[in-house]
Amino acid sequence: MGKLRFEISMSLDGFVAGQDQSLENPLGVGGMQLHQWVFRLAAWRAPHGLEGGEIDASTAVIEEAGAGIGATIMGRNMFGGGSGPWGDEPWTGWWGDDPPFHMPVFVLTHHPRGPVALAGGTTFTFVTDGIEAALDQARLAASGQDVALAGGADVAQQYLAAGLIDEMDIHLVPVLLGQGARLFDNLKDSKVGLEQVHAVEAPGVTHLKYRVIR
Repeated sequence: MGKLRFEISMSLDGFVAGQDQSLENPLGVGGMQLHQWVFRLAAWRAPHGLEGGEIDASTAVIEEAGAGIGATIMGRNMFGGGSGPWGDEPWTGWWGDDPPFHMPVFVLTHHPRGPVALAGGTTFTFVTDGIEAALDQARLAASGQDVALAGGADVAQQYLAAGLIDEMDIHLVPVLLGQGARLFDNLKDSKVGLEQVHAVEAPGVTHLKYRVIR
């Protein structure tokens, strides 16, 4: 059975998005700073249909994070479209007509909706019966490969508290956001053990990889 691997960029004070997240500003105030290190990389730009880019110490980290992944799980906020019922003309996501996933993606939501198939092999399936059901479906779709947990913070907390995450890649960015969505809130009653696998220093970011000990 494949592993569940969580990856996210985080500020030095523990936030993965700034305050005042909205449809127009999904990462909140200052949140885009957390991803500047990856936007310039050739390894990130190519899957997004962009040319050029840099190669540095982050390149191998990004390539490793994307290797062996057969399906992805994300929360509704990361997919986009706001809260509540989906409506008559539902949002098809932040990701455009050709999302970078190129695999099945399972979106956690409280509101039913039919699958959305887009270009490049990306199909968004909306799961209303909880995190374990989403993981079961993702593992089946991944056909023995690993499953990526894309976030955001609330979804990551649920999976971590339930003991379902196997590995975490935290991209630590030297930015202080002060407030917003904090990654490790709501875990005071959880007993999560971590073993550091490696730390990689790169321009504008330090990559920390942990294995979850059960």
